[in-house]
Amino acid sequence: MGPDGACYVCNNGGSAWIEHDGMRMPIAEAPPNAGPGSIQRVDPETGRNETLYTEIGRRALRAPNDLVFDAHGGFWFTDYGKVHERVRDRGAVCYARADGSLIEEVIAPLDSPNGIGLSADGRSLYVAETYTGQILRFEIESPGRIRHTAGTTAATAGTVIGRAGRSRYPDSLAVDSGGYVCVATAGLGGILVVAADGTSSEQLDLPDPLTSNLCFGGPARRTAYVTLGLSGRLIACEWPRPGLALNFNR
Repeated sequence: MGPDGACYVCNNGGSAWIEHDGMRMPIAEAPPNAGPGSIQRVDPETGRNETLYTEIGRRALRAPNDLVFDAHGGFWFTDYGKVHERVRDRGAVCYARADGSLIEEVIAPLDSPNGIGLSADGRSLYVAETYTGQILRFEIESPGRIRHTAGTTAATAGTVIGRAGRSRYPDSLAVDSGGYVCVATAGLGGILVVAADGTSSEQLDLPDPLTSNLCFGGPARRTAYVTLGLSGRLIACEWPRPGLALNFNR
């Protein structure tokens, strides 16, 4: 949700799907008819939608995946890239304004950047890379800017605070009020819970190999809502800590 009460959506341009054992599942390779990616704005009251961004300069968005708003009303989002038969795009983290006036590529290249989130104080940006299995932390210098040393790029400034481990592939994420980064994992499905300083992690297993996203809600935000992609279910479970309040929750 954005500062204007609208819902902002990452549209990856289209995915390929197969049927397997009665379940419909996505495959990594983009379909031949996949379009460019985009960021869209949807009015929840009327259903009206508009496309805010399809490119950064002359570079088309490939496959926007996940986004998070900061307290200033701008949003960070991951552009995952696309996988083709013999080629895989590398992705990026971008920053944009909700009014359509600014979009910038900030951290690039990254390998399959997927989930993204912010710390409670807005000073740390968390990014989950699917193929590497890494959970990265970047220090935010100012809105849309990552702190890095002179002569280097923002892409080199990330600190690895966690790794998903063998046969686990990080997808989207949420942050709880204890500062833990909670990442949905595919493969061995579940939620990887990583301490923000990287000192600890644990895996909560769930009965679906495509655990793809989670968010917090309910009384005192103590309920985790989790999407189970292969079985097509949304589940709810009690969380040991309240979820972190997002900046523009309705």
